[in-house]
Amino acid sequence: MRLLLISLLAWLLLGYAEAGEPGAPPATVMAALKAAGIPPGAVGIVVREVDAPRARLIVNAHPPLNPASLMKLVTTSAALELLGPAFTFRTEALATAPLENGVLDGDLFLRGEGDPKLTHERLWLLLRELRGRGLREIRGDLVLDRTAFAPVNHDPAAFDGKPQRPYNVGPDALLFNFAAITLTLMPENAAVRVLAEPLPVDLKIVNRLRSVDARPCPGEWREALTARFAPGELVLSGDYPKSCGEKRWHLAGLPNGELLAGVFARLWRELGGEFSGRWREGATPANATLLAATESPPLGELVRDINKFSNNLMARQLYLKLGGEAANSGGGPATGGGVAPVSGAETARAEQTIRAWLALKGLDFPELVLDNGAGLSREARISADSLAHLLAAVWKSPIMPELIASLPIVAVDGTTKKRYNGVAYAGQAHLKTGSLEGVRGIAGYLLDKSGRRWIVVFIVNHPNAGAAQPAFDALLDWVWRSSPPSG
Repeated sequence: MRLLLISLLAWLLLGYAEAGEPGAPPATVMAALKAAGIPPGAVGIVVREVDAPRARLIVNAHPPLNPASLMKLVTTSAALELLGPAFTFRTEALATAPLENGVLDGDLFLRGEGDPKLTHERLWLLLRELRGRGLREIRGDLVLDRTAFAPVNHDPAAFDGKPQRPYNVGPDALLFNFAAITLTLMPENAAVRVLAEPLPVDLKIVNRLRSVDARPCPGEWREALTARFAPGELVLSGDYPKSCGEKRWHLAGLPNGELLAGVFARLWRELGGEFSGRWREGATPANATLLAATESPPLGELVRDINKFSNNLMARQLYLKLGGEAANSGGGPATGGGVAPVSGAETARAEQTIRAWLALKGLDFPELVLDNGAGLSREARISADSLAHLLAAVWKSPIMPELIASLPIVAVDGTTKKRYNGVAYAGQAHLKTGSLEGVRGIAGYLLDKSGRRWIVVFIVNHPNAGAAQPAFDALLDWVWRSSPPSG
């Protein structure tokens, strides 16, 4: 009873609550927010049944909030409709010189179009195909064609001062392996054995890591380690606790072009090929002939990686590609060309394209600030009401199965796997999560115990947002258990 009174009092004090409020927030949610030191005015909440004409619960639904990675819902929903779930990215190997007796007496061009998942394995398969088609020796240069995207001024340290974190890598039309190297750390007595994949042919690992006795393994074990890229070498130093066992350290910092060219040279030699040229950047001539190509997984699969694991770089690649494709074709297969071409750099085109797509669907989000389309931003903004309307529109869209399947299943996979242990509604919700300093959020669909499906959006913008998880738990549990009637 006391919690209910606290809830109602907080509600009355909330001067900018929407008129015609469907109902007060559950007492358990208000109590969790109070315990976390988060005032009601710092949150935005919408709960509505997927087919209902109005929401069941609204708290500050209209103020623009930073959604963090919830913004990926906008980008991936638009991309699935505009490009289609079967859309693929293509990376091509081309040449202008003829191939004679296994020898290419000229340059080999690698042309990208923004593939967000050109991995080490797929580059190996592409080069293996080149060898299978008879190419043995390349006497010219390796030319990396990144012209599909206009140059983007990107500072990997600008967001949080951590330029070696893979999430801070900038987009690239010829992005390779997320521009990252994976180091596998294995403690052995006083030393740490290191395996690196992929490893450029001309990069030496200088391993100065020490294996130390320390228990338990700290959650931020990477903070005690240092990686420094120098010409021709990667220097590793620091103390690594034996209690951590074998761990993987995903490390960015080597320029994408250097990484790709160095791994190309290593793989080509391992495949028995010969290459003595250098690498450089440049555009592919119009008269170049296709030698081999590799296609990404279909967009329906790529979107699963983006949303389930909140991959910022893949989202940014898709955002730029969305603008470029819509500008070139006037719309994607799912819209029948309904979005008119727009001009400008890829970032501007992507924003205009998404706004045009929203307008076609009758969605007006005046507060929307897309920025980079991934949510790794201090400027991005959207309201809880707009996200709820987007999810309602997706529910009625042909791409609904693909979008929902891309969202983490609560307590089962993705970013929700470890956050909801032991909850009664485990496996009953598909929720995108968002997390930045001062920002936490969830948005998606929950199937209640009566078999009805609900749209749930909950965003927190406050210095104490990191303590908001119990409030999320309380709201989801309330929706799952109470089966509140729709308006």
